[in-house]
Amino acid sequence: MCGKVPATIGRQGSEGGWHDGAMTDPPAPAGIRGLPGLLRDVEDSLDQLSFPLALPVSEDARRTALSARAQVTDYVLPRLASLDAPLIGVVGGSTGAGKSTLVNALVGRVVSVAGAVRPTTRQPLLLHHPEDAGWFEDARVLPTLHRVRYADDADVVQPVTSGGSGAPTSTLLLRATASLPPGLALLDAPDVDSIADENRRLAGQLLAAADLWIFVTTANRYADAVPWRLLAEAGRRDVLVAVVLDRVPPGVEEEIRGDLLTLLTAQNLGHAPIFVIPEVRLGPSKLLPAKVVDPVTRWLQALAADAGGRRDIARRTVQGAMRSLAEQLDGIAEAVRQEQAAGSALHGTVDAAYRDALTDVLAPTEDGRLLRGEVLARWQDFVGTGEFMRGLESRIGRARDRVSGFFTGRPAPAATVAEAIGSELQTVIVEQAARAHEVTRRRWRVEQGGGGLLLGVPPWRAEVFADQVAREIRAWQSDLLHLVRSEGTDKRFTARTLSFGVNGIAVALMVVVFASTGGLSGAEGGIAGASAGGGQKLLEAVFGDGAVRRLTTTARKNLADRVEGLLRHERAAFEGCLVPLAQQTSAEKLRILSMQLRSAVPAGRLDRGGTPA
Repeated sequence: MCGKVPATIGRQGSEGGWHDGAMTDPPAPAGIRGLPGLLRDVEDSLDQLSFPLALPVSEDARRTALSARAQVTDYVLPRLASLDAPLIGVVGGSTGAGKSTLVNALVGRVVSVAGAVRPTTRQPLLLHHPEDAGWFEDARVLPTLHRVRYADDADVVQPVTSGGSGAPTSTLLLRATASLPPGLALLDAPDVDSIADENRRLAGQLLAAADLWIFVTTANRYADAVPWRLLAEAGRRDVLVAVVLDRVPPGVEEEIRGDLLTLLTAQNLGHAPIFVIPEVRLGPSKLLPAKVVDPVTRWLQALAADAGGRRDIARRTVQGAMRSLAEQLDGIAEAVRQEQAAGSALHGTVDAAYRDALTDVLAPTEDGRLLRGEVLARWQDFVGTGEFMRGLESRIGRARDRVSGFFTGRPAPAATVAEAIGSELQTVIVEQAARAHEVTRRRWRVEQGGGGLLLGVPPWRAEVFADQVAREIRAWQSDLLHLVRSEGTDKRFTARTLSFGVNGIAVALMVVVFASTGGLSGAEGGIAGASAGGGQKLLEAVFGDGAVRRLTTTARKNLADRVEGLLRHERAAFEGCLVPLAQQTSAEKLRILSMQLRSAVPAGRLDRGGTPA
């Protein structure tokens, strides 16, 4: 795991987690076309976002994407599928503003808990007329929330649930009441500024799924910042808003109303009706007097009675939601673009470090630097340099006999040369891989977004990598034996191969692979060059000049491929951290979806099929 990579944005499950496909979306009527398909594409694109880099814009973009995804699922698609469904008015506001008290007064009896303990509203309660029950039984609206229905319209304020103090906040309580008119449902939501994170999140989700907002505030708190952030969003989305100013002391109503109206106008909500509820003492029934809430009741009844007006409200709200969605996609796309740019820079750092490592490993295998020290001593000890060279300068036939004597008569086996070459080569590869790992770590610490990803990159283990390198070198040396055997398959080559020994010829091939002495100078270069030249002449005596060139090229390429594979495996620890970034929806696609939404939702009305009229 690379750092703390967030899960991909998906549907909100019944337990508050995010996952894909946990609940079934409401089926759309066959006649709906156009917008729903585009919105499904938006859903899928938002699902593929995780924002794995810790950039300044990432956290906000992640929250925005979650919110946008929830609104498409909870409100826009369900409402497009049924514009004639009852309106849902969410009663929201700050802690202790009197939301539940207002709901009880509108219904005419206690149906929602109101008390001194904060937060008071822990579970959302949806109230509706009995005739509208069918609209809310299935997952048409708020499909990610479980349903718990009261058995009847009895005076019970909490349904019986198992496990603790009640149902979880991800449960939607349903209650039918004849006090509400058909065509309108009220949803008592948790506090928008609740001390509980889950309550705040759920309150935002419910408001995003509403056709209209009934915002409850008080004379002391009507200018609080948290509610006004939500009201500003309502203005951008063109949501129908009514403000209930609760517990207003005598004599200050007009002053507060005027100031509140100024604030609403600044947020494009100057048309919102303001209902003032004076400060009154509740009687034994814990209900506000009916005459106090009568203006709110009559306003809601008028909305419910006008079927055409309800449909227009639904159209306007869903169009505003889609315009807001297009703006959100633009912001999300910019965050994705920044992450893509940062990810490209991080990947470039990895690529450069390990590309340099490969170059620095192969360089000493090509310029003769490996033919020094222990390797050179073992090779000289193996072939007996002076007599070996004099023998190779004589006729090929006599040279073959003499060389054969060296390979078969000397006590030092060819394996000692192969071991020396392997040990030197292993040291070079391990050193360069360690350097590439450290260089990448150092650069990622200072590059944008890299520091957080490093938390998931395991520390480099030299001993483990050294073992892997040793195995690859032995495999490469084994490949050389196979090359020698496969090249000397006819009788003539077989005789020469047996004369010199397969292992001896393979060792000579290793030396010739590293034959160039560009990295050496002076006496050491002369000795190495003479020794390597001896190996060259030996191979030419056995296989011929053309075959030696071919064998050498094949052996070098095999070695380069194996070293590259080792380094590729090592760099995978870094590149794996960037996989979630590569799997994200691209910024380009998000911008295209935004433009398509703007084109598909003009200022005009939507018809009943969810298609712009």
